[in-house]
Amino acid sequence: MTSSTPRPGRDSRVPRLPPRERILDAAEELFLREGVRAVGVQAIAERAKTTKMALYRHFATKDALIEEWLRIVAAGYSTAFDRLEGEHADDGRAQVLGVARFVADGLPDIVRRGCPFVNSIAGLGDPGHPARLLIETHKADQRRRLTAMCERAGAHAPDDVSAEITFLLEGAQISAQNGSVDRAGARLVAAVTAVLDRGTAVREERR
Repeated sequence: MTSSTPRPGRDSRVPRLPPRERILDAAEELFLREGVRAVGVQAIAERAKTTKMALYRHFATKDALIEEWLRIVAAGYSTAFDRLEGEHADDGRAQVLGVARFVADGLPDIVRRGCPFVNSIAGLGDPGHPARLLIETHKADQRRRLTAMCERAGAHAPDDVSAEITFLLEGAQISAQNGSVDRAGARLVAAVTAVLDRGTAVREERR
C-alpha cells in the first residue's frame, strides 16, 4: 500500500538543499513523472542542479539511487504503522481503520503522481533487482503487521482478513490512479470497516 508524501525542497528551494537531498528530490519527481526506466542520470543531475560526477559520488549507480529512494518511501509507511500502533496501543480495530484512513488520505496524491511502488515495479523487469526485492520485502512486512493488527482486533482468521483488506488498500490506490472509481477514499474506509466487522463477528458467533 502506498501514500506518497512529496519530499521537501522542490522548485525554488532546490538549490538550498544539500546535494544528496537535491538528487533524491529530483529523482523522485522524474521517476514518478516518467518512470524509473525512462529517466537518465543526466536528467536527474540537471534537475538537481548538479553534475553526473557529483551524483555518482553519492550513488554508485542509477539502480542504487532507485533503491535508496524507494527505501525512504517505504520508511515513511513503516513510520505511519509505528505511529498508529503507538497511538492505539492494543486497540487493533483502531489500528486497522487508522491504516485505511492513512491510505485514503494519500489517494489525492496518488491521483496526481501515481503510486511509487506500482510505477517502479513496471520499470524493474529483473525479478532479482535490489529495488524490486526491497518493494517485496516492504509489502510482506506491511502484510505481517496488518495481520497482527487484525488479530488484536479480534478477527477469527486474521491472515484471511488482512489479505482481504490488503486487496482493498491496493485496489483503492490503483482505482484512484486510473480514475475508475469516484470517492475512492470514503469507499475504502467503508469497505475495510465492513470486512473487519464481518471478520470479528464470526469470532463472536463461535464463542
